[in-house]
Amino acid sequence: MKPYDIEVQRLKSLKHDKGLIELQLDALVLARAARDDGAGGTCLRLPVEHARTLMLLLKQEFAALDKLQPRSRRSGRA
Repeated sequence: MKPYDIEVQRLKSLKHDKGLIELQLDALVLARAARDDGAGGTCLRLPVEHARTLMLLLKQEFAALDKLQPRSRRSGRA
């Protein structure tokens, strides 16, 4: 797996369809040079205001998805 640095510049939209959540955004994606320190994973960076917006949008989408589930499957969730 090739690691990348992803910098979110603007959130455009978030929607769910058929079990997938699709996020449209403007981002700067740069390949990361391989390092020997063990931190070889991809890194996602976004400003605090984008992170808060993303959190709120995800909560709304999950709430909408939960409403689609039968009542018996919702009751076990916290």
